[in-house]
Amino acid sequence: MRLAILCLLVSSLLPSPSQEEVPVFTITPEESSVKFFVKASVAIQGNFDKWDATLTFPSTDVTSGVLYVKITATTVNTGSGMKDGKLRSKDFFNVKEDPLITFHSTKIVQTGPSTFDVQGTFTIRGVSKPETLNLTLTGKGTGEGEVKGMMAFDRKEFGMNSGIPFIKIADRVEVDVALKGKRISGPPLVFKE
Repeated sequence: MRLAILCLLVSSLLPSPSQEEVPVFTITPEESSVKFFVKASVAIQGNFDKWDATLTFPSTDVTSGVLYVKITATTVNTGSGMKDGKLRSKDFFNVKEDPLITFHSTKIVQTGPSTFDVQGTFTIRGVSKPETLNLTLTGKGTGEGEVKGMMAFDRKEFGMNSGIPFIKIADRVEVDVALKGKRISGPPLVFKE
């Protein structure tokens, strides 16, 4: 009991990490993108014009990071007004009821010198399921760089069971992210080599 009280007392006396002691990154949307692709008899691919992403670190350990991506589903852009309208409908994104598509990481695992599996909760149409985003980092150790990667999911698991008239659509949807980031303050991240 005395040891527990002593540990509690010591931890309360130690300063908590301040903004200057942890890496702080900003992501530049103008140089980044969130795109998707679905195999179909008439290819369905596009991007989202409005989204936001944050990458926060409570320590210098790269695996302590938390990635949060928030996409405004109404801004889907395939280059076809007909396809965009169908994707916004209740059969697909259901934007009237669920205007946001989100990914919130729960764990980052470094799988190689510059590769990571980012496990998290993916939510679309109000349905949330665990998914993994596989990322590759360029610019490691420079304070700025880009993470690129892909996540694939089965659209039917999220309630997107309908099709588009005269177009055969695969169930697998691939989401590609390219996020350009820069460390604006704090120490550099520590990677496993």
